[in-house]
Amino acid sequence: MKNQKDFIKSKQAGFVLGAALLAALTEGTSSADAQNIGITVRPPVVVVVPAANVENYVYYPSYGVYYNSRRHRYMFLKGDVWVTQAAPEGVTAEVLMASPSVDMDFHDSPERHHAEMLKKYPRDWKPAGGHQDPKDDRHDSASDHDKK
Repeated sequence: MKNQKDFIKSKQAGFVLGAALLAALTEGTSSADAQNIGITVRPPVVVVVPAANVENYVYYPSYGVYYNSRRHRYMFLKGDVWVTQAAPEGVTAEVLMASPSVDMDFHDSPERHHAEMLKKYPRDWKPAGGHQDPKDDRHDSASDHDKK
């Protein structure tokens, strides 16, 4: 009878140990399943510049002055430094606008293109036919040039 009691005790102990082992294994498995590895790939950022923010310039070769029609600012070399200001220097806006001019096809800074423009449009450059188009409305009135 004593052997049978020992056997039952060891059977109960084995059951308890087995249950504990099963619980431990189940817990480890479920926590491993709960750990997900995710890779997030974000789409690239694309910046679209609206056409309204494009810089457009008109160049006045006789004076070496560029006019930014969006910002209503004049840009020119003063010594070795590029200057941007609300009015041209050494000439009125009216006289400047009456002089020969060329619409630029670049939209970044004139300083990047100025050497090429000097060759292409020297100070004595005049448009073909000797006069500008009277319908040329690329500028606001002269008073608008002087406002800023």
